[in-house]
Amino acid sequence: MSVPVICWIALAVILLIIEAATVQLVTVWFSAGAVAAALAAVASPGGILLQVIVFVAVSGILLAVTKPFVKKLTKSKISPTNADRVIGASGIVTVKLDPVSGGGQIKVMGQEWSARAESGEVIEVGERVEIVGLSGVKAVVRRLGAENAQTDERESAANRV
Repeated sequence: MSVPVICWIALAVILLIIEAATVQLVTVWFSAGAVAAALAAVASPGGILLQVIVFVAVSGILLAVTKPFVKKLTKSKISPTNADRVIGASGIVTVKLDPVSGGGQIKVMGQEWSARAESGEVIEVGERVEIVGLSGVKAVVRRLGAENAQTDERESAANRV
């Protein structure tokens, strides 16, 4: 076997190892291009330009043709849940939100939720909060100021109707 054939096969193996480590279905096509270039090296020894052209062409064609299929195959599906409806709603702290102990609960839309403050601050029982997101099964909240609390109470009442 000639040196170019060995180099192309070594490149194909290295690219397959990278593909196995990353699982992104990208370098596998370049590995196939390297195998095609190795076959070109066997068929036409000394024609390094031809080998590079075959490598680039095969890799590019495989990547372009399979990209839409691979994108559809690897696309993660985000399924919205009913829990998402609490984002933006206001609630009241029923158990002190304390980042040190990691505890805390709020009541929102008639449901009890474990919660934590977005800013990491302590929020006392009875204070009004707005849910700004969800982190697993915990609501991430922000303290409502006095000016926002009245407006938010009207919005919460409208959401319950």
